[in-house]
Amino acid sequence: QVQPVESGGGLVQAGGSLRLSCVASGGSFNINVNVMGWYRQAPGKQRERVAIITGGGRTNYADSVKGRFTISRDNAKRTVYLQMNNLKPEDTAAYYCNTPNENLLWGQGTQVTVSS
Repeated sequence: QVQPVESGGGLVQAGGSLRLSCVASGGSFNINVNVMGWYRQAPGKQRERVAIITGGGRTNYADSVKGRFTISRDNAKRTVYLQMNNLKPEDTAAYYCNTPNENLLWGQGTQVTVSS
């Protein structure tokens, strides 16, 4: 099974920015043609999806991040990104990538911590 690898998290002050990266390969899985999503899970809360991108580049966002986060993909690098701007303390969570059907193994995630 394919397990994504997420990176790019860190500690930032409110109003700051981070760019997360997701790579996933193995078997017949081709990240370039699959719909991919970014998810996050804060302590004590359920995992929520924050953004998705289709193979053709169409995007959709959760209301809580709309206008601040941008999901994109670089097919040459087989990577999906999440650009996060104007970060808020409530964005603090572990961030993961997966397909909308969640049919990949969950990776280790990358921790984003936003201080006020």
